[in-house]
Amino acid sequence: MTTFSDEKYLAFTTYRKTGDAVSTPVWVVPVSDGRIGFWTAMGTGKTKRLRNDPRVAVQPSDVRGNVKDGSDAVTGTAEMVQSGQLFDEVHSRVRAKYGFMTKLTKVFAWVGGQGRKGLTYADTVVLVRLDG
Repeated sequence: MTTFSDEKYLAFTTYRKTGDAVSTPVWVVPVSDGRIGFWTAMGTGKTKRLRNDPRVAVQPSDVRGNVKDGSDAVTGTAEMVQSGQLFDEVHSRVRAKYGFMTKLTKVFAWVGGQGRKGLTYADTVVLVRLDG
């Protein structure tokens, strides 16, 4: 049986103050405390929405966030951390799972929108505890 942490990408859904859902594709790794995690930059839309509402949903997807046929979304609660043991663990596991892609996306982030907006690549880890 495949678990969410085995997936290459997840559609990670957060909620606006209006209740509207917004999905973003993210990488995902297992975390030693039973959660799943990924890195992002503080100040992205998903981190802004998480500050207001920690409820999330995840679903297997492709790199563009298109959900996989036959898959179901699972709800959960997210927490953001910017340091500590779990922060370091997620960083290490993301680099191990995604390898060279982590270096490549860092360059793209710097050249692209994150660099222009003054965001720091991978300065925040999102930890997700799935319901059920």
